[in-house]
Amino acid sequence: MSRKKAAGELPKPALDQPHRAGDTERMAGGRVTYLAPLPLPTGYPKVDFLKATGELNDTWLDYGTGWPTVFGWQLIFGVVFGVFLLVAFIFPLLAAAMTYSEAYPFTEELSIYLDITMPFAILGGAAGLLISLSAVFHAHQKRKKSMPVRFNRQRREVCFVPEGPRGHEAPVFVPWESLMAWVVEARGVTGYGVTQQYGLGLGYAHPQTEKWLTLEFMSPAVPLAIGSWEAIRAYMEYEVDSLRDIQDPEGLRGPDDPPYEGLHTLRNARKDINRRYRNGEVGWLYTLCWYLFDIIECWNLPGYLAEWETRRLKKAGPKRLPPEMQAWSQPLPREQWAQPSPALKRLSAEVNRLHKQHPNRPIEQLFAEVYRKEGLTA
Repeated sequence: MSRKKAAGELPKPALDQPHRAGDTERMAGGRVTYLAPLPLPTGYPKVDFLKATGELNDTWLDYGTGWPTVFGWQLIFGVVFGVFLLVAFIFPLLAAAMTYSEAYPFTEELSIYLDITMPFAILGGAAGLLISLSAVFHAHQKRKKSMPVRFNRQRREVCFVPEGPRGHEAPVFVPWESLMAWVVEARGVTGYGVTQQYGLGLGYAHPQTEKWLTLEFMSPAVPLAIGSWEAIRAYMEYEVDSLRDIQDPEGLRGPDDPPYEGLHTLRNARKDINRRYRNGEVGWLYTLCWYLFDIIECWNLPGYLAEWETRRLKKAGPKRLPPEMQAWSQPLPREQWAQPSPALKRLSAEVNRLHKQHPNRPIEQLFAEVYRKEGLTA
């Protein structure tokens, strides 16, 4: 089995069984809901929240090798320096405020506590930053070698490049309407308590080797996982045509900005918070806290580092693709474009009709009802 990004300890669906959109499976500690085949519309926002889409054009979309995000670097610096400030200053201030007296003035107490906590804060912060940067470097090197799963909407096919013991194997081209997609909800117990996990998975059984090709991503919630799938489905059905459509729902990316995150992302975010403050959408306290967090996250440094990572990945990108994949990715004359099957058109129209009538009904129930009306089985 080839896996681009493991979904931790999430339960895996029964890949040896036939499925269709709307099927559900309950298993120990979790549930799997299938979104394809056939890839029916879900009605969810078409947002690539996972930022797993790397490139997109009129012919193909690359999924699984998205560009580095500013938020990833902000999270590293925010956590490291936030904990440093907490240990180095907040804890001593609180401790001194609770223990000072006439015999032990506040400033003397604070000095004592600072002498105790400061070395721990410095060593802990340095260790945390070093560990985080090592993890980023490891992920960066792994990302340089990984292959995207490419969706070609003109051919209505999906290209997987399996990983074998000797590296990447020959590409496998999968019919779009035969691709399996699912979301996973899983609950587990660790030494720290009960954890809830969610993920999005894509898969296909190799017709010759009968091995499964899979791609899995963790997600913060089921709606976000379904939204990421909906972004792919909408692209393949010509409902979206740019990264801006699926990765910039708040409109923070300027018309001249590159299709990846960087320094411009931070500048646009600051312009947006200032606009919201002037319009009375947020108050001064919210704006002040927003800027304080921005300072703790090292201001513009995350933007510079995201751009630096992206430039390095771009240098290694196009040269890695197999020749068969490059030839398959070439645009076709419009008269040669593949068309959706009559069944997909008919079922999709019915799902859209039912979704308008019952917007709050679970999507798996809508799918099941459509199949039942059609008299179809998996």
